[in-house]
Amino acid sequence: MLVLSRRVGERLVIGDDIVITIIDVRSDGVRIGIDAPRHVRVNRAEVLEAVTNANLEAARSADDAAEEALKALRPPKPPAE
Repeated sequence: MLVLSRRVGERLVIGDDIVITIIDVRSDGVRIGIDAPRHVRVNRAEVLEAVTNANLEAARSADDAAEEALKALRPPKPPAE
């Protein structure tokens, strides 16, 4: 991991076409601006994690529902003699 110190107005350049600008520094955080091509996804890590967890939970629920639906289609076992 590269760790840098930057002041307000200073920039970082990633590759040829991504520019990160320090907009504001406050006691509770830093505001940054990101200039990137439209095809480059820029997401907050906590949002990606929440979406991934929600998708995994939905997939588990769908798997459980599909399993129950298949069990319902199974013919009942004949009574034991």
